[in-house]
Amino acid sequence: MFELGGYTPIIIAAMKNTLLVGLAAMILAIVFGLLGAWAKVASQAWVRGLANTYTTVVRGVPELILLLLFYYGFPQLVQDFAESMGYEVLIDIDPFLAGTITIGFIYGAFCTEVFRGAFASIPTGQAEAANALGMSNFLMFRRILLPQAMYFALPGLGNVWMVLIKATALISIIQLDEIMRMAKIAANATREPFTAYFLASLLFLGITAVSMVGQHFLEKRVAKAGQH
Repeated sequence: MFELGGYTPIIIAAMKNTLLVGLAAMILAIVFGLLGAWAKVASQAWVRGLANTYTTVVRGVPELILLLLFYYGFPQLVQDFAESMGYEVLIDIDPFLAGTITIGFIYGAFCTEVFRGAFASIPTGQAEAANALGMSNFLMFRRILLPQAMYFALPGLGNVWMVLIKATALISIIQLDEIMRMAKIAANATREPFTAYFLASLLFLGITAVSMVGQHFLEKRVAKAGQH
């Protein structure tokens, strides 16, 4: 059923790039999320405004447009600006890097809300006790707030990952050899679009199923650790 003129192994091998982009983007999204959550509760109004603008823009603009803006629009904008200043530059962004940064930036906004809710779930008395003991803000964050926030945030981060890994299919439009791009090439070459895209859907479904098992395992481990 999945012969596809020899394209089946190529599509399966492309899953490596899908996973690499997904994992790298998730790490970046967590970093953006932590920064965004901190900014949302900052004392400075302009910092809170910046964080709110970030989450609002990302939620309001389609992911595909943001990807096209970063991969095609941003280099052209920089080149046009340099040309107006009398310089000639050529910017060529690597598709893997563009996909990772864009998807990480997008889902960082969702991680921001996950972490904001997680930090809000921690009793304020713990931070007050840490301050009374003379802990610095950084030490308090690293030893007290962050471990507990990760416990509360784990289910939400799992949901973000599920959506993020499916969103990697968008990067097929910027010529990265991931599952969807290779499935499209196979569909065009063999004229068997149903078979090619059905195989791609099975691969994504497999990644999601394994991720769900992994998330359930992590949640049980974290819950058990929290009981001790």
